[in-house]
Amino acid sequence: MELIRGIHNLRPRHRGCVATIGNFDGVHRGHQRIVADLAARARVLGVPAVVMLFEPQPQEFFAGPKAPARLMRLRDKVAALARLGVDRVFCIQFNDRFRSLTAAEFVERLLVDGLGVRHLVVGDDFRFGVGRSGDFAFLQQAGQANGFTVQDTASIALDGERVSSTAVRDALAAGNFARAGELLGHPYEIAGRVRYGDARGRELGFPTANVALQRLCSPLSGVYAVEVRGINGDVYTGVANVGRRPTVNGLDERIEVHVFDFMERIYGHYISVRFLARLRDEMRFDGLDALKAQIARDVAAARGFFAERQSA
Repeated sequence: MELIRGIHNLRPRHRGCVATIGNFDGVHRGHQRIVADLAARARVLGVPAVVMLFEPQPQEFFAGPKAPARLMRLRDKVAALARLGVDRVFCIQFNDRFRSLTAAEFVERLLVDGLGVRHLVVGDDFRFGVGRSGDFAFLQQAGQANGFTVQDTASIALDGERVSSTAVRDALAAGNFARAGELLGHPYEIAGRVRYGDARGRELGFPTANVALQRLCSPLSGVYAVEVRGINGDVYTGVANVGRRPTVNGLDERIEVHVFDFMERIYGHYISVRFLARLRDEMRFDGLDALKAQIARDVAAARGFFAERQSA
């Protein structure tokens, strides 16, 4: 799988493809269906299957921290799309210059001259170009003029609910990880590299692995029972806090994972944290002693969850 970062990195060899455009946040079951259809059409035409997406996601550009919570970082999104059979991901920097393109310029520069698209799959509510002037009908007309076909994406429903990134966010916010997993087609995880923290967890008797969220807004906040992968090839259980750590006046959002029965230093390891149960909200405590006592209760609650899960 090839990642193309930016319009300036398009080359003549990238021309000729089938393509789809979107955020693909979470790469949920709806996205998976789109990619499956895209890959099938690519095989018929004998050309690569390409996903075009944007960084930051357009709503993040316009709304900043008030944008919908991001489910997945670019790195994980690209890896997920590669596993589904996408040949190329074309990632465009969404900035003032890009947003100023007219709908006609968007089609000419990206779809015709840049990618040489032969077949395009987009939602029938897709809007693009300055002032959101381009729509599905515009693309159909452009396709007729430039020799590519346009297909709209079909929605997928699960138990009567449309599968969407919004539905996944709602399930996560409610602590309904089973439902989130059904919508995604896999359990929800956040991955990242373990970095140095302030060692306060170790001082309190509960050492933690710290992972930066690297997103404007997290879909999770609170304390959770989790599984951790990426350490020695094993699966570990633990308890994780996601948030800003108000008791110690933390500024950045992060994941702090206390891995049960594990004392090795794993700085630099790339781990994934799988969320299984929500234990409580993040909260401020009156001093470190109160925080330590609550962490002990959180550890006991998480261990109880895993013991009950194992015996079920």
